[in-house]
Order: sequence, then structure tokens, then C-alpha cells
Amino acid sequence: MTFKERIVDLRLPSVRDMSGQRRATVSLAALSLAVLMLAACSSSGGGSAASAPSSAGTMASTTPTGTASAQQSPVAAENAPPGDIADNVAFVRYANATGHYSFTHPEGWTQNEHGAAVLFTDKLNGVQVQTGTATRSTTVAGAKAQDVPTLKGTQAAFELRSVATASMPGGTGVLIVYRRNSAPDPVTGRQYRDEVQRYELVHAGHEVVVEMFGPVGADNVDAYRTMVQSLQIA
Repeated sequence: MTFKERIVDLRLPSVRDMSGQRRATVSLAALSLAVLMLAACSSSGGGSAASAPSSAGTMASTTPTGTASAQQSPVAAENAPPGDIADNVAFVRYANATGHYSFTHPEGWTQNEHGAAVLFTDKLNGVQVQTGTATRSTTVAGAKAQDVPTLKGTQAAFELRSVATASMPGGTGVLIVYRRNSAPDPVTGRQYRDEVQRYELVHAGHEVVVEMFGPVGADNVDAYRTMVQSLQIA
């Protein structure tokens, strides 16, 4: 098995849907880390790889996973957090044929695609999308019993804020809002306190998970609404 194949094989622990069937989801934190490692390999002569996001975007998106990182203490939130998405930003549509979905995202954000998963980042903000195998909508009770414990065990300094039902034009399911520490900046070592809106939506037997993140307190409400309401699941 090659180095690249080992990176692609990274996964989050699977969770179960309400019917008792296992539902595997690709770790988008692992996806981001894989992109960085492949890019580093390319720069050292190890072969071609997709371009890595900017250092700030990378810091926000590659949250460490695993028990040790999950047991971090929360870093302090900024009093005047950076990372507001401009109100006048233009949005462009992205389509993923493998994942059977499309949505709009702010123009100019760095893109890293890996099969049915994609990550867009800009400075401290990001949106990452992956597909699951659930064929019906997850309930609030199911998300609390299954998905929340998985996130708690993998996201650095996880803090649950809320779990609620979600009904969007593209699908129905749940919205999990949580906070986590960002990965340390590779240059300064600085971490930010992220707030994540995680939508788990199902339509026509296809599940799509959308996570939109940025520093706690950043004014990103309108941009998040535009992105998730533009989601279309084939």
C-alpha cells in the first residue's frame, strides 16, 4: 500500500442510524490533514498532490482528532473575533457528481476535493461537506445518542450547544451546533475557539453532512444561511 493510499483510508469511527444499521462517515478533519500531508510530500519531491489551503484556513479546518486532542481545555474565545464573512461576498455554485449534491459557497475560497467530500476555506472560516449512507432523516434523539458522543470523542475540547430538527429546501434532518478548538497554527501555534453548525440532511435516500465553521462570535449567519439553503441533493 502506498503512502497516498494510507492517507485516503483514514476514517472517523462509524455511528449507527435509528434503524440500527451502521452509517459510515468520512472524517473531514482527516480529509484536511490528508491534503496537508500529501502537499508536504509533494513539496519534498514525493509526488504531485492537491494544493493545501492557506495557513489560516488550514488551522481552522484541521482540528485534531482522537482521545488525547479531544481532552484539550477550551481556548478562550476572542472578544472581537476575526473572520466575519463580508455581507457583499458573491456566491458561486459547486457540484459534486460523486456525492450527488451541489451548493453555493463564497467566491474565491480555497477548494480541496476528495471524491464525494469537499472542503472550502478562507482565512479562519470554512465549509466542509461529505456524504453518509443514511436513507432516512436522523432524529434529535438519535443524534444525541449516536452522533454527539462520536463528536465528543474526536473534536478538540468539544462543547455541545444545541441539537434541533432541521428542514431545508434540500433535505430534512438535524442541526448540531457545537464548539471546538481549532488546530494550532503551523507557524505561531495559536488556536481559536470555533463554532460549528453541522447539518445532517437526507433527501431521496441520500444523506449529506454540511459543517460550516468560524471563530466564536464571528458574524457569519447570513452566509451560512445562503450556503445551507442552496444545498441540492439528487
